[in-house]
Amino acid sequence: MVLNRWNDDEAKKFMDAAGDDPADRELALRVYTSRLIGGDQNLVLHGGGNTSCKLERPDIFGEAERVLHVKGSGWDLGVIEAAGLPGVRLEPLLKLRALNALSDEDMVNLQRANLLDSTSPNPSVETLLHAFLPHKYVDHTHASAMLALADLPNVEAVVQEIFGARLVCVPFIMPGFELAKVAAEVYEANPNVEGLILINHGHFAFGDSARESYDRLIAHTNAVEAWLEKTGGLVPAEATGRSEEMEARAAGILPMLRGIIGERNAEFTGNRDCPMPVMNLRTGANVQEFLARDDLATLSRRGVATPDHVIRTKNYPLFLTQEIMAGGREAVARAVDDYIAEYTEYFTTNNARLGGIKTMLMPTPNLAWIEGVGVVGISANGKAASAASDLAAQNMNVMTNGEACGGFHPVSPEQLFDMEYWSLEQAKLGKGKPPAMQGRVVMITGGGGAIGLATAEAFAALGANIFIVDLEQNALNAALETLGAGHSGIAMDITVEGAAGMAMDACIRAFGGLDILVSNAGAAWTGEMAALPDETLRKSFELNFFAHQSFAKAAANLFAAQGRGGQILFNVSKQAVNPGKGFGAYGIPKAATMFLLRQLALELGPMGVRVNGINADRIRSGLLDEGFVAERAKARGVDEATYMAGNLLRREVEAKHVGDAFVALALSERTTAHVMTVDGGNIEAALR
Repeated sequence: MVLNRWNDDEAKKFMDAAGDDPADRELALRVYTSRLIGGDQNLVLHGGGNTSCKLERPDIFGEAERVLHVKGSGWDLGVIEAAGLPGVRLEPLLKLRALNALSDEDMVNLQRANLLDSTSPNPSVETLLHAFLPHKYVDHTHASAMLALADLPNVEAVVQEIFGARLVCVPFIMPGFELAKVAAEVYEANPNVEGLILINHGHFAFGDSARESYDRLIAHTNAVEAWLEKTGGLVPAEATGRSEEMEARAAGILPMLRGIIGERNAEFTGNRDCPMPVMNLRTGANVQEFLARDDLATLSRRGVATPDHVIRTKNYPLFLTQEIMAGGREAVARAVDDYIAEYTEYFTTNNARLGGIKTMLMPTPNLAWIEGVGVVGISANGKAASAASDLAAQNMNVMTNGEACGGFHPVSPEQLFDMEYWSLEQAKLGKGKPPAMQGRVVMITGGGGAIGLATAEAFAALGANIFIVDLEQNALNAALETLGAGHSGIAMDITVEGAAGMAMDACIRAFGGLDILVSNAGAAWTGEMAALPDETLRKSFELNFFAHQSFAKAAANLFAAQGRGGQILFNVSKQAVNPGKGFGAYGIPKAATMFLLRQLALELGPMGVRVNGINADRIRSGLLDEGFVAERAKARGVDEATYMAGNLLRREVEAKHVGDAFVALALSERTTAHVMTVDGGNIEAALR
């Protein structure tokens, strides 16, 4: 059951914040109910759905004109603001109904030409449908229950059974001018209806107030859910929780699959350095239930619940049976190649139908159903992969209910192709050159500390997906909050036995594999060597050498499973080459780590793994806290700023400079076995 979350007090807050202008107050209610809708994943997912309201505003001459405020492209209903509902002059839109045909280009141009603010985003591709309906408020969603209904073979009869004359069906037509005209004609033939069911597409509800439209939307959705349950459709388990058994199997399959798809993407693009995709694994209760079905092979080629999904999930998932996985890398690669051949045939056949005017998108899968493992979203970055997984979970829900209540029969492959290769649909994904680190998964040990977090921020700024490993849960949480959504991590002691393997498995669960390990964690113990307890030196070696060694070894094994190279970056230290009095317990294991760096570069180079490091000095982090800085400055008879700038450049070196240096090494495609100094100039610590 979908909850009705309308709250009078909250609605009033939105209106009051908008000021005294009546139109602005109405628009504030539109924002409020849009957020209610967008905040419920039972109703819309990832930018899906759209909302509108019709208002009167004065034009530049002070004369009243009717304006349609409709969701703008790129905005998510769950977080939408007034700017995300651009105003479009309504009268020019209404005049379009007199036309027999209208191209997509002319439709977009006319809508943009009639924006109140020329800097606004493009209005929704379904703007004309909102415009042609007479109601003040219009809401459009892709609720799971509604999609199960919309994809039934006898959808019109079921709508009549549930709603009588309150709802009416509109045949499937791609969004745009033609759909808007047909929907308006269907409404005008049934002017007392409360909403429309767009067959194979979704649901429209409308009303003369924000609350009326929203109340109808919720009531309609719950009525369909009740019918599904009554008819034998079990509402599937929520996409929550996780299966440790499935996740354990994932560690053995996802890196291999990621590497295979990465190789095929490189072949398709002609770029051998093309990044591997990022993956998002789901093993929740609904996934476990669904993957236990005996008709998966058939359902995997049935299609998607609504054509809107296709740009994120493609037409079909890659379906890997347990038999295929038992065949190892060769069998999985063959399954991927079969998928590519199938998609290529789908493209070639449908492109010929359109006169050969389209260019094929990447033919590798965006989604995988893996028996005994889970559902995996596959895309260029973590956010898009997660979106694909979310849509897959909804698709499972729709398939399960549809099959139980009459059958799941979505649009045809031809209709799906037209949607997938529709320029206005592809525009939702955005264009332009991807950031330099898009698709790269970067693990950073000690990622909650000053240098680790600065490094994480530097990589994230270039589009990388970050996986942080830190000893303290609070530090991990703070770092992830700083980085924002789309990143992950684990709190653990990296010196304990098996820690590196656990961290790699957690990274696989989060992103499917690893591209770059930044082995950064460390700490400094002090004391004269002649008096230093052996226990202290051993403890330092565990963190400052053996943890680096174990994580590098685990990363190298993961890189080998992927088969696409990788990078290991060490935070060494100037202490590795320039000993400091009382710092032997720190410098000796760091010197061993620098030798480890060179040894690994020698041994891993043939498999395409680059190994480099940073020698930094005098950074405000760890041992070098404010108290220590003050103490050392006082001992040398200088102020703190002078002490921290004690280098050839006479400028303090900050954690962000170390982070930028790690990124620079990561981007240096033909550099390995190199140690870069980030110390402002220290001749005693120079390597050559």
